[in-house]
Amino acid sequence: MNLAGRLRPIVAALTALAASVCAARAEEANDYPTAARAEYVYGCMKANGETRSAIEQCSCSIDVVASIIPYERYVTAETALSMSQVRGDLGVQFRTSEQANSAVNDLRRAQAEAEVRCF
Repeated sequence: MNLAGRLRPIVAALTALAASVCAARAEEANDYPTAARAEYVYGCMKANGETRSAIEQCSCSIDVVASIIPYERYVTAETALSMSQVRGDLGVQFRTSEQANSAVNDLRRAQAEAEVRCF
């Protein structure tokens, strides 16, 4: 058996391994449900104009955010932001919680990075 014949199974195995690693990374980067991505883009477009350019920039923005923070952390931040608008004791708990503030700060940093990359 020549050298090419001996290397062929090794190359095939490495190719399969690389493909599975790429698929796993793509799955990790795409852990945001479509509805969550659509809601983000919709809100972003309302804030930045309802143009074709805004669609592209806002779509880019959620992709960047999703690449920086996991979906679970995003949900925590979105919940904290929403609930901090509530008046009374319930709202105070979300405004003063260290965990909520940390998640919101992570989201804001991710959004700032998205703004640099996409707008």
